Amino acid sequence: MDPVEALDEIGFWLERGRSSSYRVEAFRKAARELQGRRAASVRELAAKGRLRDLPGIGERTATVVVQALAGEVPEYLADLRAKGEGPLVEGGEAVREAVRGDLHVHSDWSDGGSPIDVMARTARWLGHEYIALTDHSPRLKIANGLSAHRLAEQLDVVAAVDAELDDFRLLPGIEVDILEDGTLDQTSAMLDRLDVVVASVHSKLRSDRRTMTRRMLRAVEGPHTNVLGHCTGRLVTGSRGKRPPSEFDAEAVFTACAEHDVAVEVNARPERADPPDDLLRLAIDLGCLFSIDSDAHAPGQLDFLDHGCARVAGIDVPLERVVTTWPVDRLLAWTHAKR
Repeated sequence: MDPVEALDEIGFWLERGRSSSYRVEAFRKAARELQGRRAASVRELAAKGRLRDLPGIGERTATVVVQALAGEVPEYLADLRAKGEGPLVEGGEAVREAVRGDLHVHSDWSDGGSPIDVMARTARWLGHEYIALTDHSPRLKIANGLSAHRLAEQLDVVAAVDAELDDFRLLPGIEVDILEDGTLDQTSAMLDRLDVVVASVHSKLRSDRRTMTRRMLRAVEGPHTNVLGHCTGRLVTGSRGKRPPSEFDAEAVFTACAEHDVAVEVNARPERADPPDDLLRLAIDLGCLFSIDSDAHAPGQLDFLDHGCARVAGIDVPLERVVTTWPVDRLLAWTHAKR
């Protein structure tokens, strides 16, 4: 087995299981260290018992490399594979089978932890037909949001990665901030160049109900928004603690989503589980489209879709209204229809 592939797959399973970032990074760093070296030199170091002379290679990662070079599946990887059999949560298997892609994925260009090509190749390995790369917009400085210039540079990288992958589409997109006045935090010219625009509120989440409603309505009614991301902004668990949902007129916002062909995101991150069940049911009743998204910031988090699929199955969201079950040509016809 290729040592780099083994180390990266271990990283995937650890991310999927929500292990500490420190633990994950040990294997990701080891993989990057070996990736930049000739295979013969790695074999020579392994034969001499000197792998740990390399930066970022410790006792456990060295053991993984030695076992992989011997043509074995490393014991640690085999154990993680066995523990990872089956979905992260049961109940959404039929929905997950129907899902073709993911419209909310981050890379190390903003606050994700892995390069664009790694996110794309992992999604393809998982059986996705497409994902949209949706790094943050410039106002979100804490997440290294992309200026128009950086986003233009990223589009070239996305096109190059997409061209390398058969039977898979990497779509250029953005998770764009909804600013306080309801406008989107990127130029119209750049938004016109994207396949997918996820619009989300990340600031002043405790604004009063009227202010937040007006802000969200303007974003939904605009010509670029395809998906309304994690609409309440709530946090229900995780290292960042808990955060209550924002207050807004959900009936008015979801009615606008239905009228303007904007999908309501079912954000599958366990700490978000957004929107709450009562709002999800309201959006169903009002005729909304939906997008089940991982909001992945690392390759292993792409499998967070299991959580969203289980919620969709439990609340009987009509699958024909879930845009991430659509083939890519139909999806793109929908995302570009308003522009």
